[in-house]
Amino acid sequence: MKHGKKYVEAAKLIDRAQQYEAAEAISLVKKSATAKFDETVEVHIRTSCDGRHADQQIRGAVVLPHGTGKTVKVLVFAKGTKLDEAQAAGADHVGGEELIPKIQNEGWLDFDVVVATPDMMGVVGRLGKVLGPKGLMPNPKAGTVTMDVTKAINDIKAGKIEYRLDKANIIHCPIGKASFSEEQLEQNYTALMEAIVKAKPATVKGQYLKSISLATTMGPGVKVVSNKY
Repeated sequence: MKHGKKYVEAAKLIDRAQQYEAAEAISLVKKSATAKFDETVEVHIRTSCDGRHADQQIRGAVVLPHGTGKTVKVLVFAKGTKLDEAQAAGADHVGGEELIPKIQNEGWLDFDVVVATPDMMGVVGRLGKVLGPKGLMPNPKAGTVTMDVTKAINDIKAGKIEYRLDKANIIHCPIGKASFSEEQLEQNYTALMEAIVKAKPATVKGQYLKSISLATTMGPGVKVVSNKY
């Protein structure tokens, strides 16, 4: 893959063989963000978990102190008074069964997070094939299946992100934008890492996190010290 001049210049700042402390890695990542748009800063964490075993799955959510810098659209599946509550709390879309054909047949996906009350999961379950592969299926562990729709919406709008293992047992998460200050990114990074360390499955022995790297959407990766975990 051929990289542009700016990428090549940015990559020269980084020693690919070295693991940097988080603060220094964040500083380098900010310097290497050269795109014309405000790039997202992402963390990629390779774990020693084996996601094929249920007791080694990692899934949860954490509210980043400074949010992600992205405006998140929330869809809430609810009925009765919970519909009004969701609307009052600032949900972007609210509804029930009538939304199923719109999503299934019309391919409507104008939302980033789906919240559902437990009594709606039978309905939402029918969307498994559409929402599942996109990581949009509501989940109690992530706090998106709940009767407290107000709290769920407030947390999401405040910068709550979900973390989970992908098929290669890697966790990918945004921790903000390149325009954030180093301090904001560092605090978001710390909040995420603390949550992931807490989520360590009891059955995982030895070093839990094999490698950690930070990168912006278009920038080169920077390795972060991972042997602490």
